[in-house]
Amino acid sequence: MISVSMADDKSVCNFPAIFNFGDSNSDTGGLSAAFGQAPPPHGESYFHHPAGPQKLGLPLLSAYLDSVGTNFSHGANFATAGSTVRPQNTTLRQGGFSPISLDVQFVEFCEFQNRTQTFRAQNEVFKSLLPPAEYFNDALYTFDIGQNDLTSGYFSNMSVTEVKAYIPDVLLQLSNTIRVGPVGCLPYVIDRLLVRTPDVDAAGCATPFNEVAQVFNEGLKQSVMELRKELPLAALTYVDVYTLKYEMFTNPSKHGFVDPLRACCGHGGKYNYNANIGCGAMKNVNGTQIMIGKACKDPGVKVIWDGVHFTQAANKFITEHIETGAFSDPPIPLKMACLRNPPTSH
Repeated sequence: MISVSMADDKSVCNFPAIFNFGDSNSDTGGLSAAFGQAPPPHGESYFHHPAGPQKLGLPLLSAYLDSVGTNFSHGANFATAGSTVRPQNTTLRQGGFSPISLDVQFVEFCEFQNRTQTFRAQNEVFKSLLPPAEYFNDALYTFDIGQNDLTSGYFSNMSVTEVKAYIPDVLLQLSNTIRVGPVGCLPYVIDRLLVRTPDVDAAGCATPFNEVAQVFNEGLKQSVMELRKELPLAALTYVDVYTLKYEMFTNPSKHGFVDPLRACCGHGGKYNYNANIGCGAMKNVNGTQIMIGKACKDPGVKVIWDGVHFTQAANKFITEHIETGAFSDPPIPLKMACLRNPPTSH
């Protein structure tokens, strides 16, 4: 979902900044700044070393938590890997989910917005590092979160029916503060959870889990429609990320991908995924540390990176299609997402 507060008297939008909220699908270094960097081979495709990971003409979005030597003049990223909409009643080590849930990210944003103006008024140096007040009104606000709320239920031994039951509460909290992808196609879900053969679709994905994701997405779409009524001065765009991501699993060769369910970086098994031996895992062999959670030779043709996250190639495919507006409601290009009354074709 993309939310923008901006006048609708322009044909093309000029976003001076981006503020992002979400989970590992859009984390550019938040969790690594708070809890330590991921080991190699993470980051090899883009940064060529582990990193806490322009079409709009703006630089790579900096993580809010990674504040050392950071330039926030064009926005900030509040997303952290493992984040959920609902606060989790576990620690990061216990459940694997970030304590920085969406409500915490929102508080961080409010603090950031207030404090930036205080610091800008104190020192000229800060004026080049922090956004002016008007940028907050004209910025692009993006949200990509909710997947972990569903999987956390499954990993707590909840049934599909029980997970469906708490979706309204997740959507309520999401609205108070967009679409999740086909979680039933991710190796860390279909490998760790019991999936019966009749519940596997033609693409090899687990139908019951994907059905729950679609229930969530339909509810999210309805929530966006309600938010449009409550926030008449904001331009809200709903993006069907589920259909876009699922396309890579159903028609991989059409888009240059191979073996879409098998992770690029991992260790063993049908999906090259092992919950106990993750990407970058090391093993001591005769006193020497050997990497056993290795990356594949060509990540550019893989959809899944480590069993949980998408590869850079897959994310590029997703981003390029989001930019066109083909999977958006209203169906307009990203560069026109600021328009509250977008033009329609006849």
